[in-house]
Amino acid sequence: MAATYEIRANYDDRTIVMYQAYNDAIADAALEAQRFVAPFSMRRMTWIKPSFCWLMHRSNWGKKSGQTRILAVHIHRDCWEDALRLGVLTHPEASIHGSREAWREKFEAASVHVQWDPERSVRGAALDHYSIQVGLSRHVIEEFATTWIDRIEDLTSSVAKMEKMRQGKGKKHLNRHMPSERVYPVDTALGKHLMIST
Repeated sequence: MAATYEIRANYDDRTIVMYQAYNDAIADAALEAQRFVAPFSMRRMTWIKPSFCWLMHRSNWGKKSGQTRILAVHIHRDCWEDALRLGVLTHPEASIHGSREAWREKFEAASVHVQWDPERSVRGAALDHYSIQVGLSRHVIEEFATTWIDRIEDLTSSVAKMEKMRQGKGKKHLNRHMPSERVYPVDTALGKHLMIST
């Protein structure tokens, strides 16, 4: 059984994949430039997610309005880990922050927010372990949009095929088409900082 709080992701020695859902205009521009450009907004917080199933739940497998294009954004691992070090949890945790007031002061000053949500199965059911979301504020979003990215892939057609399998007789074969995810290693200090089981 997976630990309660852990990062599960598709990664290699250099990069880690974030899954995001956008409309056609943002996705097409990003795929052409291989980075995020207008009409992508640099002025609002962007949430990046390494869990494929969680994004499928959030976007209804690419069928939700404005989230019909599914992208796999390969970012440099050192940038990802820098973001985690800057992260502050979206809820107070006494063992980390002490008081609610101390947490609020850190949270309001943070350029990166970290939120844990129940991981999802391919059917959308909440599981007994958690998936990480990392919110990037406007103070770091431009770096993410430009220098963090190694490459961007369009998974839209693959997701459509997987959704057809999920809804039909092919569901028992779906797992072999899903991205491979495994526990992402973090050091003890970073793990404690973000409630990650190490």
